Amino acid sequence: MTNCDEHGDLGLPSKANSCCLSEMELYLNDKFRLLWEQHIYWTRMVILGIAFKSPDLKYTTNRLLRNATDFAKVFLPFYGDSVASEFKNLIHDHLTIAAELVTTAKAGDSEAMEDSEKRWYGNANEIACFLTHINHCWTYPSVKAMWFEHLDLTKEEAVAILNKKYNRSIQVFGKIENLALRMADDFTNAFVCQFGCK
Repeated sequence: MTNCDEHGDLGLPSKANSCCLSEMELYLNDKFRLLWEQHIYWTRMVILGIAFKSPDLKYTTNRLLRNATDFAKVFLPFYGDSVASEFKNLIHDHLTIAAELVTTAKAGDSEAMEDSEKRWYGNANEIACFLTHINHCWTYPSVKAMWFEHLDLTKEEAVAILNKKYNRSIQVFGKIENLALRMADDFTNAFVCQFGCK
């Protein structure tokens, strides 16, 4: 894998806001927005399931993990099996470590929680490196910052729920949703920048 810092900031245009989107650009933007919305909504469902020992936790967790497979399906026609599979594994780890972090936090196991959190941010860094390696239109500092913000907000949401600060968790979720849509648009822009998608 190449050095994550080797790419300069290309200042990507906001293709998703253009009035002249191609059919492929629209497809990609719709797909990535749906996937990111599902990513954050099912994550919230799992957090709530862990917090309240919901009987459907097994099923919401399985549905959340499908998000990794669904992302890989979008990557597949552009990058092939190997890249799509690696991204699937990275997202799967991102989701399972998040659930593990909430579980250890609820149990009050500070040592295990610290270990999970360290691996979670390490995984986000791996994702940032991976994306900037496969697509020169992404830059490592901006992608890393975006993923770390996603983790910071998700952690803040989980803490609010575990501390029964439900209104605060909803306020934070609004920020999570806004960021998720920006991340979806960023994915679209990077794909369009690299592949044209006309």
